[in-house]
This record gives sequence, structure tokens and C-alpha cells, in this order.
Amino acid sequence: MENFKSSGIHTKQAHVKVPEGHFEEEHGRDGFFGRVSHLYHQKPPVGWSNIEGDLKPRCQPPMYDNAAKNEFITILSNDDVVLNIGHYTESFKNFYRSADFDEMYFIHDGTGTIETVYGHLDYVKGDYIVIPRGTTYKLYLKTETKIFKVESRSEFEQPERGMLGPNALYDQTAIVVPTAAYGSEQDKKEYKVEIKRLGEITTVTYPYNPLCVSGWKGSVYPFKLSIYDFCPVMSHRYHMPPSAHTTFVCKNFVVCSFVERPLEDSSHGVLKVPFYHSNIDFDEVLFYHQGNFFSRDNIDAGALTFHPQGIHHGPHPKAFKNSESKTFTDEFAVMIDAKRPLIPSEWFMKNENKDYWKSWF
Repeated sequence: MENFKSSGIHTKQAHVKVPEGHFEEEHGRDGFFGRVSHLYHQKPPVGWSNIEGDLKPRCQPPMYDNAAKNEFITILSNDDVVLNIGHYTESFKNFYRSADFDEMYFIHDGTGTIETVYGHLDYVKGDYIVIPRGTTYKLYLKTETKIFKVESRSEFEQPERGMLGPNALYDQTAIVVPTAAYGSEQDKKEYKVEIKRLGEITTVTYPYNPLCVSGWKGSVYPFKLSIYDFCPVMSHRYHMPPSAHTTFVCKNFVVCSFVERPLEDSSHGVLKVPFYHSNIDFDEVLFYHQGNFFSRDNIDAGALTFHPQGIHHGPHPKAFKNSESKTFTDEFAVMIDAKRPLIPSEWFMKNENKDYWKSWF
């Protein structure tokens, strides 16, 4: 730890035995992957009485209640990533291909199949489905489907496991790839493919199903991974930072999975709830999928929170008391940490809970 310094009251170990009457803040760089310091406040960093300006913590109540059906709605975006939601009650009308983005579908609810030029992938609740840019595919519903969709300018890569070894986080056998298969529709006179390029749609029509591939090989292909197969890194004596839950890495943003796990051992003085942090290099987005989100008050499944860089992040006041009797967390959530500032869409601003920042009072 080159140039490590300290002054005044501090702990021997971060997040453990925080001095009585103090609140620990982690001031970190590069999204918990970089250098870090810890500050010990006499008052909580989120104990504000008012906020004027764009850095207010923001929240979308359960979003699918307000979303138009059978289309994707952009909620937040920057030059690297676009976050969308989709509430589908019917299958795609046409085939689709993106020339702008690699795509990741997180299935919040529903069942069905994505037929791709590589073959078919059945999906259920909790599946991440990664679709490389340039892949032709079509979504077929079995039941009503709610999707959290992430579009990326770069590829979705697996994180480095380092000293954890190659089978940590999720084993390679947890990844499901499509088996080559023709498209199921074979009785139409024409098949349309909608291709998105620079945000505009070009429609190409074929007299046959374009999913007519007999086989494939290589290292570019769609795949799926269930959030329920993600294995969290844990320590009973140390609260792991969000970076320990990294599931996919893209250029200038990461995707993390928070899943059910035992909580830390409070008899050792370990902080159970997420620590206050000033993650100055990244905007933080949390999509709440399932469970009891005890670090946040009045948050339900299908909601989303957005904490821009520059404002402190951390648990609600009730979370500390609620954590005293809890021995495990049963929550499932998807986090997007983005290095460039995210811009809310008009839909986001129209539908957000504008009083969310007051929930720390």
C-alpha cells in the first residue's frame, strides 16, 4: 500500500469495530477497484436536511406498472451504456439485430424463448441473456415477460477471478449456450429483420426464415447465466465491497449481482449493512429484482435507484436497526456502476419518486 497514511481515530480493519459514536465512510477510486481511504465521521454523511441540484439520489418505483407494453423504454444512458425496461405481453413481431450495441437481457419475470441465428435459448425469471452485436434473434413469449435490458458499446466480458480461482463467482458449466437449430417459423411468405444502426431502423425482408444456420463454432455467441447460480464472495469478518460481486465487465461500466447470503458476524464487530461510500468515479444504479431490501426503505421488486457520483451513498437509517436481528439477506438485485455520468430520460424524470432523497431524514 504505497503512500498509506493515517491520522486521528480510525480502525485496525475497515468495516470492523467502527469507533462508537462514529460513522465510517469509504472514499474510493475506480469503482472499489482502486485506491481507498476511510474517514470516521461523528455524523452520518447522508444526514442532509436539504439538497438543491442534480445530485439528489433518485428512485423509480416499480417501473413496469407505468411502462407502455411491447416496447423498450430508455431510462438512463451515456456514451457507453443504455439502460432500458420492457414489459412484453406478446412476442416480437419481427426479427431483430443491433448494429449499435451488445445487449444483455435480465429477465425480471416471465418465461419464453429467444431464437437466435446460433440456436435457441429458453429463459426463465432471473436469467441474464447476453447477445453479441450483429446477432439476429426473435423473442417468443410463453408468459408475460418483464425485462431489464442493458445495451453496451463494448462486449460483456467475464471478470478476472485472480486469487479466487477460475470457478469462483460462477462456474463455466453454469453458462448455457444455444444448440444450433433452425427458426421455428417456417410457414410464412416473408420474414422481416429490423436492424438498428445509429438509433434508426432498417427493415430487410427475406422469403425464408433468416435463422437457417445448420451449425456454428467460435468464441462469439449468445449465452445465458442465471442470477440464482451466482456464488457470492463472503467473509464473516469483513463486509465485501460491491466489486466482489462483479458478474460482467464492459468498457467504463460493470454489472454486479447481489444475491442471498449469510450476513457478517456482528459478534466480531463487523458492519452488516453496506458502508457509506463516496464512489466518486462512478454513477451507481440498482435494479431491485426480488426479496427484502433491508438497506433501503420502501423499495419493492421492480424498482430502481440512481445515485450519481459526487453524492454519498449508503443505507437508510432504519437499516442499522433492522440488521441487528438478521443473520442473512434474501435480496436479489442487479447493479450497474458507470464511469461516465448517466443522463435520465424524459420517461425517468416523469415517473420518478421525487421525494426519494428525503428518505434519509
